[in-house]
Amino acid sequence: MNPHYFSKQQETPLHEKKVRVTLRGHLLHFTTGSGVFSKTKIDDGSFLLIEKSDIPETVTNILDLGCGYGPVGIAMAKVFPKAKIVMSDINERAIFLTQKNIRQNKIQNATAIQSDGFENIKETFDVILLNPPQTAGKEICFKLIRESKDHLNKNGTLQLVARHQKGGKSLSEYMKVVFGNVKEIAKNKGYRIYVSMNK
Repeated sequence: MNPHYFSKQQETPLHEKKVRVTLRGHLLHFTTGSGVFSKTKIDDGSFLLIEKSDIPETVTNILDLGCGYGPVGIAMAKVFPKAKIVMSDINERAIFLTQKNIRQNKIQNATAIQSDGFENIKETFDVILLNPPQTAGKEICFKLIRESKDHLNKNGTLQLVARHQKGGKSLSEYMKVVFGNVKEIAKNKGYRIYVSMNK
C-alpha cells in the first residue's frame, strides 16, 4: 500500500510540478509534487484559511501545522514580515518542498521542520493555523486540537478550516470542548474556518 500524504516517508518517485498563484495580494511560486497534499493547486480549504484567517497585526509568531508544501505559512510570512513563521509536517517530502518554496519566494522569516504533530515543536505561538488531515481519521484531528491548546500563548488562537458537512462540525464541537469557546469566522464552497481562543 502506498503511503498517504500524512505518512512520514513517501516511496513513489518525486515528480515536481510548478504552481503560481496570488495569495493575500502576493504572487507566489510553489514547487509541489507527488506524495503531498493537493499537489496540483491550492486546495479550497487552504485558500480560505489564507484569505480569511483573523490574525492581528501585532502577531509575533505563527505555526502552520501540517503545512504540506507550504502555501499557508509562506503566504503568512509575506503578510506578516515581522512575525516568525514555523511550518511543520509529518511528511518529509512535504518539508523538502516547503524548504525549497521558502527559498524560491525569498522568505526570510520562516522555517520548516519535520514533526509528527507537536513531536519536535516545543515553543508556543500566538496563532496556529490548521487544515487537518481528515482522511487520517477523527482521532488524529482531535489530538492535534488538544495539543494545540498547550502550544498557544494566552489569548492565542487555533484557526482550523474544514468542510462543515464532512466532519468539520464535529471538529468545531471538539474545539469548544477543549477550549471552552469556538466561533465561525468565514465560509466558502462548503468549508468553514473555526476559531478557538486560549483564554
